[in-house]
Amino acid sequence: MAKNSSLNAAKDAKNDEFYTRYEDIQAELNHYEEHFKNKTVLCNCDDPFESNFCKFFLKNFNYLGLKRLICTSYTSSPVVGTQMTIFDYLDEPVKRGHGYVMDITEVPMANGRGVSDDDIEKLLTSKKRGVKKLEGEGDFRSAECVEYLKQADIVVTNPPFSLFRDYINSLMEYDKKFLIIGNQNALHYKEIFPLIQNDKFWIGYNHVKEFLKPDGTTQKFGNVLWYTNLDITKRHEELIMYRKYNEDEYIKYINYDAIDVGKVAEIPMDYYGNMGVPDSFLEKYNPDQFEIIGLAESELGKSIGMSANLSDDEKDALFKENKSFRAGNPIYRDQNGKLHKPFSRIIIRRKESDNED
Repeated sequence: MAKNSSLNAAKDAKNDEFYTRYEDIQAELNHYEEHFKNKTVLCNCDDPFESNFCKFFLKNFNYLGLKRLICTSYTSSPVVGTQMTIFDYLDEPVKRGHGYVMDITEVPMANGRGVSDDDIEKLLTSKKRGVKKLEGEGDFRSAECVEYLKQADIVVTNPPFSLFRDYINSLMEYDKKFLIIGNQNALHYKEIFPLIQNDKFWIGYNHVKEFLKPDGTTQKFGNVLWYTNLDITKRHEELIMYRKYNEDEYIKYINYDAIDVGKVAEIPMDYYGNMGVPDSFLEKYNPDQFEIIGLAESELGKSIGMSANLSDDEKDALFKENKSFRAGNPIYRDQNGKLHKPFSRIIIRRKESDNED
């Protein structure tokens, strides 16, 4: 477990201070409704006063048929008590220096038709069922918060990007179902990609392209995804391929027995050898149709044999010709003899059972 000092540094980092919009949460959760009935949901990176994850599950507690909802926050949230007025009603001032927890098993509805803001206010200000202080700071890795994790069926949140490795490790250690937000770059972490490769979790439906910032403005992104290990329809949809293999069109790598495929739409329908495809393939990945061989990058690339058929002299010569060449990354020469190192390739192969006339 990392020390609190490292957590403090991560939480103070600019890239961690983004908050998920309600509409983005709703757009993704619409695909998972059947997973939540009679389940305990934990949002363990979510200030009960401000988080839209907390707000979403309060609003939809009865509709989803939840058994229990737990939201815990870390002490350093820069927007505690400053943003969403729906939570601006505690009897005592919100204090920094410790975390908060909301732990409920019911959300009464006064009008019987849906959960209103008034319903939520009455619930959370109740001394028996409202928001309470945690004993500690609310670090998701603390013993106090791990106990909540153990009790959860499904974890749904936006963890700090800088702590994504630690966060995934905690979910894997306690064998939890989850739906979380993470940077697409996390796919390249040596601790994360093998989990994707071995079907421990996969990519959800949507990209999250815009976040709220502590100052009330928004920040746009292009590389933030939902990750989950909940089974979804998308994961079993067959990728339809239209292109046919042509050796002149699909160039082979110099340092690995695979062809380069620059776009998912260009995966050939009649090729069953190894192929290098872009990261976007994982958004279409069907484990019944394809096998993931590995990530063609640095040490992970070398672990699958990338560069294995090149001598040190050959690698040195290639590096002189193209400074971006690294052992473990795929390279090829185009029809004009120019050396290329394609950006980010995942090595895949069609499953033999799919090879039928």
